[in-house]
Amino acid sequence: MFGLPTTATAPFCPAEIIGTVAIPESDPFWKKILRSAGPGLLVSVGYMDPGNWATGIQAGAQYGYALLFVVVLSSLAAIVLQCLAMRLGIASGRDLATHCRQQYGPVTGKLLWLFAEISIVACDLAEVLGSALAFKLLLGVSLPVGVLLTSLDTLIVLGLKGRGFRQVEAIILGLILTIGVCLIAELLFIKPDWQAVASGLLPSLSALSSREPLYLAIGILGATVMPHNLYLHSAVVQTRVVADSDRARRQAIVLARIDTVAALLLALFINAAILILAAAAFHGTAAGAAVGIDDAYHLLDPVAGTAMAGVLFGVALLAAGQSSTFTGTIAGQVIMDGFLALRLPCWQRRLITRGLAQGPALFGVITLGEHSVGRLLVLSQVVLSLQLPFAMYPLIRLTGQRAIMGSFVNSRATGLLAWLLFAVIATANLWLCLQVAGVL
Repeated sequence: MFGLPTTATAPFCPAEIIGTVAIPESDPFWKKILRSAGPGLLVSVGYMDPGNWATGIQAGAQYGYALLFVVVLSSLAAIVLQCLAMRLGIASGRDLATHCRQQYGPVTGKLLWLFAEISIVACDLAEVLGSALAFKLLLGVSLPVGVLLTSLDTLIVLGLKGRGFRQVEAIILGLILTIGVCLIAELLFIKPDWQAVASGLLPSLSALSSREPLYLAIGILGATVMPHNLYLHSAVVQTRVVADSDRARRQAIVLARIDTVAALLLALFINAAILILAAAAFHGTAAGAAVGIDDAYHLLDPVAGTAMAGVLFGVALLAAGQSSTFTGTIAGQVIMDGFLALRLPCWQRRLITRGLAQGPALFGVITLGEHSVGRLLVLSQVVLSLQLPFAMYPLIRLTGQRAIMGSFVNSRATGLLAWLLFAVIATANLWLCLQVAGVL
């Protein structure tokens, strides 16, 4: 007789799958790279979710290629921070959330847990809205119905109960390839001005001189460097078997760094492609300033000259939204287990997170109308950016402590770079808050 699981199970509970993927010492280096690949892909999914689509499309439609450098710099910052999280997990054998519970008092620990949960709900809100929009495009249903349909992804979690972690990684790879192929096809239809694209890669403070582009830039940052991904990455790298020696840990860190950099460069390509697509298709047109993610697929067909453009858009958006089902569930388990020493059945964790996201999503699309998806998505990414310093601070502090990291403690240069990123991100968030409050 079928029954729902009553405990947290693999592959969505990292504590159940630590050390389950072997990397034989006798394997050649290229095969070790392949066996190590996976955690980076899992993390990279959060860097190409519907929130990225919304910020990228709005930035490209309104400002052309001018904010493309923000995508690149945000992605480079993400690589630095994810490498820190990965190194913490491998060097210490514990994830960031567990370290926070052990290093900080109960009040601070609970606050950090609350901020981490807010980031997961904000991210899941983006998945709900993006997937609902994709359902509307592909199935012809209304947005509220699409929002309700997103509850069905809990069945995916149930279907994978007890499976190996490599199977999840393979599914993620398939979804990422789907997104990439669809966007490449879109770019072939649109034919961007590549000289203008190159100009957009050059950093420009003048491009961020007013509130609206700064708001979008912070949204891009929040969509790219997601707080809960730092907790997630420090846990999932422990799925690989690593011998108890500095030499083995050093090799594991090298392999994990290759996986992380390669996966996040792929995410950078996808995020840049979204902004380039919007800039080429909509910037400078009569409707360009008003185009958002909820309008883009309507307008792509005549611009691209083929009805397939809108379909490809919908398929890629659905793949982006559904792929984050996996990362959101695993990140939720990591954060609850680490901060609270609590493990829920994975389907319950999924339903709690999705329920908390569906409420605001339904309220938003019903009260603000079906054209509010873009605004709600960008807002969710700004919320993510506001939570980011609360995950960065303990990560940088912990990886800078020799008692925790041993010989893998941050070098002076790495520490300075990490604190510089913290200062820039915290200052940008503060600047936006002051502007919204009318102080600046």
